[in-house]
Amino acid sequence: MALRVVMAEDNFLIREGVRELLASDPDVEVVASCGDLDSLLEAVAREKPDVVLTDIRMPPTESDEGIRAAEKLRDTDPELGVVVLSQYDEPHYALALLERGARGRGYLLKQRVSDLDQLVAALREVSRGGSVIDPLIVEGLVAARSKASSPLDQLTAREREVLSEMAQGKNNAAIAAALTLTERAIERHINAIFSKLGLSQEKDVHRRVKAVLLFLAESSSV
Repeated sequence: MALRVVMAEDNFLIREGVRELLASDPDVEVVASCGDLDSLLEAVAREKPDVVLTDIRMPPTESDEGIRAAEKLRDTDPELGVVVLSQYDEPHYALALLERGARGRGYLLKQRVSDLDQLVAALREVSRGGSVIDPLIVEGLVAARSKASSPLDQLTAREREVLSEMAQGKNNAAIAAALTLTERAIERHINAIFSKLGLSQEKDVHRRVKAVLLFLAESSSV
């Protein structure tokens, strides 16, 4: 079954270009293309797509409409995936998108649009409830944070080992096996990591994503 996509982009040429690019994939159906926030939300309500692909800045304010759309759809259509496209690599946009969790959310820079396979793979992953974050966002985090003031400095050597394993996408059982520890011990270390990084009150998937982003940012800077 074709992946049903509603897309939004205020620049007509870019919108038509992306629409035609997606339409060239026989397993993708663009059911609506929109130029502003209101028409995007109306199209979602009408078409019931599998995933939304939206620009970050559109009318009416040309500020963060894509982020606001993702936030609103979290309430009205919690199972609907949203991928935000942006030419901006400031990390705060991605973190704002993940504010209520990473499930079903993606943030890609527009330069990725030229790679159809990569774009469609991201749309499919997000439509299944996964999360996709552009690797260049990590570089933005590196630029935004100084290693000297990194919150990771609070972690013990063992906690850093656990976080390193988390960054490889391992679950608690796999981390325990890799470090020859019990799962209960891994849970204690992870809770300590979340506490020291100020992530204790956030949902588990969201705080794991944020913790890993911080770790990758610091690792890339050394």
